[in-house]
Amino acid sequence: MGVKVDHLTKHADEIGDRIAVIDDKIGHSVRRYNYVSFNGRVNALANGFLTLGISEGSHIAWWGNNSVEVLTTIHAIRKAGGVSIPIPYRSTSEEALYLLGVADVEILVIESRYVPVVEKISDQLPKLNHIIIYGELEADHVGKPMGEILGSSDTPVSEGNFVGTQNMIFTSGTTGKPKGAVRKVGGEANQYGPLLELLGWNQMESLIFLTTGPLYHSGPSGFALRSQLVGATVVTQYAFDPEDWLRLVSTHAVSATFSAPTPIRRVTSLPDEVKTKYDVSSLRSLIANAAPWTMKLKRAYLEDFREDSLWEVYGSTELSVCTVLAPEDQLRKPGSCGVPAPGVEIQLIDESGELISEPDVAGELYARSSALFETYYKSHDKYLEDHRGGYQTVGDIAYIDEEGYYFICDRKKDMIISGGVNVYPAEIENVLDEYPLVEEVAVIGVADDDWGEAVCAVVVPRKEFSSDDLLSFARSHLSGPKVPKHVYFIDELPKTGSGKVLKRNLRQIVVDKI
Repeated sequence: MGVKVDHLTKHADEIGDRIAVIDDKIGHSVRRYNYVSFNGRVNALANGFLTLGISEGSHIAWWGNNSVEVLTTIHAIRKAGGVSIPIPYRSTSEEALYLLGVADVEILVIESRYVPVVEKISDQLPKLNHIIIYGELEADHVGKPMGEILGSSDTPVSEGNFVGTQNMIFTSGTTGKPKGAVRKVGGEANQYGPLLELLGWNQMESLIFLTTGPLYHSGPSGFALRSQLVGATVVTQYAFDPEDWLRLVSTHAVSATFSAPTPIRRVTSLPDEVKTKYDVSSLRSLIANAAPWTMKLKRAYLEDFREDSLWEVYGSTELSVCTVLAPEDQLRKPGSCGVPAPGVEIQLIDESGELISEPDVAGELYARSSALFETYYKSHDKYLEDHRGGYQTVGDIAYIDEEGYYFICDRKKDMIISGGVNVYPAEIENVLDEYPLVEEVAVIGVADDDWGEAVCAVVVPRKEFSSDDLLSFARSHLSGPKVPKHVYFIDELPKTGSGKVLKRNLRQIVVDKI
């Protein structure tokens, strides 16, 4: 098998003057790198990794806010043959100790502002041989500045030699300890082309992608890296701010992005006098995912942006993109996550393990494609537990309608059994979200002597209102078992960095209130 030409090298040779990355951080000078200079930066870091003695499969973690340094590191790890492992930048020392330890990280590339967190635990990580720091350093710290390990900008000898180059992205941990999902970096190549063609990305002469959300999450990073497969420009937003997001879209004529619901909810909630200051007509493709978008949020988005720009995908860290809902179906198919993405096969399995073939019958969703992950690091038994004849599940419950569109009911673990009836929180959340004074809502089950589990709604209000008013609204839209038995008000829902509600944390908050 011959050496494979890396796509960054190919872009540097063929479209070298095109801008690869724009790093536009509030209060700092804008940094722009074309594909020649960006590829050179990547090569220098990859060669630096090689001088540190890494070999194929070495575990290299990175920790920092969205920036050109993060993108450089991700590509350099691939070119050097390592396993790329993102660390959520809000991690505490305890969380970092778990992630870096369980992943057997050998090299950590870290932004200087987070070094004090790592210094507290570095002596408890015997496999961590090198800490490489970028950014401003005000004092002596463990590790070396990135500039000291950079090598030549020439193509590294390792480039293209490893067909099995991997990354390891930790699951969001919404139901327990995060697990490291391992997949081949090139494992989605057969799926990428048709998916990008479906999204229209291959037709955009100058695709400009904005990072909405942290790159340590599989969605923002996955689509940012996919955009670079076709020679796009990636604009990095260091940390999310809704008005700054509008500024970036307007200033750089951003044409595509990927977003969880929370950032767009904050953007659409801005006063009209703020939103009208910015031209967002360039945004032709927003991919909604990471957590379900309610119809209320979709309508708010469509009031502010192009009607033909909103796409939705269903997927996960483990399964990648499974389904796609096109712009023309957003309002026509409320609650649907679309039809199978190119190259993806889906099965629905009932509780007895039988294949569901009829519409409107809920079952556990299993997917098969070239993009599936390979295993959970050090937890292969869990991988096998969720495996079925080449198909994999993450425990989501779904049904299909007569037109072949899929609808996600909820996570299997989040399903509530109240009075013997299966109740799916997502259905109730979508209804309660329509109440005008609700900003956000999450539904969980709590132990109940009479019902087994009782439906509990936890609400972030726009302004103060009575729970009786909300329950009256719920009764007009939901059958008896689905109407919440308890309503609690809270200032903010606990979430992961990717915007998913941490329902295990929410349950503890409710238990403490009861």
